[in-house]
Amino acid sequence: MRTAIVFNHPYEKSYCNAILEAVSNGLKKGQHEVDLMHLDNDGFNPVMSKADLKAFVEHKPIDPLVIDYNKRLEKADHLIFIFPIWWDLMPAMTKGFIDRVLCPGVVYDHHPRGFGLVPLLKDLKSVTIITTMNKPKIMYSLLIGNLIKKAMLRSVFKAMGYKNVNWISLASVKSVSQEKRLKWLLDIERKFAKWATITNHFCRQSS
Repeated sequence: MRTAIVFNHPYEKSYCNAILEAVSNGLKKGQHEVDLMHLDNDGFNPVMSKADLKAFVEHKPIDPLVIDYNKRLEKADHLIFIFPIWWDLMPAMTKGFIDRVLCPGVVYDHHPRGFGLVPLLKDLKSVTIITTMNKPKIMYSLLIGNLIKKAMLRSVFKAMGYKNVNWISLASVKSVSQEKRLKWLLDIERKFAKWATITNHFCRQSS
């Protein structure tokens, strides 16, 4: 099984980086192949230029990195996003990935009858979004309205027709104890080790 991870955080000692390590370790224990798309290290440009938009409409990407990401997405069985929530939404690079990489003709297409969208990544079995934030979870839910859930789960992947979409939200990261942060990492590693093992077993049984 091949799991693509889209990672976005510029600081190498961030908690998001610790999450990335925990997720990767868990997946490898479950014998998943991990394909990391590190947007910051790859120098991904989130800006949609005039040329990019023309290529987007024509279903013919021109940016070599976007083309590379597209090819890797087509090979993925699972897709994981890891990023911090800044000002209640995703960072610019993650938003740019959604705008420029999740493009028609590759990730989705318009329904032939004109009703909604249809998914094109036939091998993709699940999408998982993992976020960190400093707000309490209840404040983000009640006051802000869980914008990540609305913007990424509903308005992007579910709108495209992908059904198995999940969100792991880690809140109040700066204010919780170091022990709790370490426990979260252990839980995440165990979750993805077990999750990878279960999905591998299911695919062997189905093949």
